[in-house]
Amino acid sequence: MTKIVNPEIKLTQDPHALRESREKNLEVAIGRQVRELRKRQRMTGSELANQAGLSVGMLSKIENGVISPSLTTLQTLANALRVPLVQLFSGYEEPRGAMHVKSGTAVEVERAGTRSGHQYHLLGHIGSNNSGVVVEPYLIVLSTESDRFPTFQHEGIELIYMLEGHLGYRHGDRLYDLEPGDSLLFDADAPHGPEQMRQLPIRYLSIITYPQAK
Repeated sequence: MTKIVNPEIKLTQDPHALRESREKNLEVAIGRQVRELRKRQRMTGSELANQAGLSVGMLSKIENGVISPSLTTLQTLANALRVPLVQLFSGYEEPRGAMHVKSGTAVEVERAGTRSGHQYHLLGHIGSNNSGVVVEPYLIVLSTESDRFPTFQHEGIELIYMLEGHLGYRHGDRLYDLEPGDSLLFDADAPHGPEQMRQLPIRYLSIITYPQAK
């Protein structure tokens, strides 16, 4: 099998890279970050305490994670360390969501244009998260012809991956011939949707990503 590599495409993210371990206790995470930033700037405890208007004993308790400092105290520490306030929270391990959907249990949903013979199965959903991105994965099954299939247009990026059947898929002014194993990645802001049902039944994955509402 010949492997084709496009030298113009350079992917910089390492999918196997691991982040440094994070602390699950917020006070301990903040304390470690304060101590690390202080040492990185070669400041003594008394120097930082003096600049932040704290006692050396109070700073020691904060760095050891034995007290929960107020936001005002954290802001003065951040100013003394010359870093954004949010950096003091960077070592905290927040819960990360996951959703496991067993075969045959995906929720069937209705989207604009849903009709008899057209099924949309939502394969999972994670709500508010820190990635800034929402992902909607669907398994779409088209088992009958329709007089007209509406085009969709929405924000984000969409990936189509064909599992079964033969489909003519419209994106903008182009029609793409999709068969099992084919994929189509596109800007979802252009009108798009299945247009020609060339061989039924048709099954494909549709994965939509778009910015999370602020």
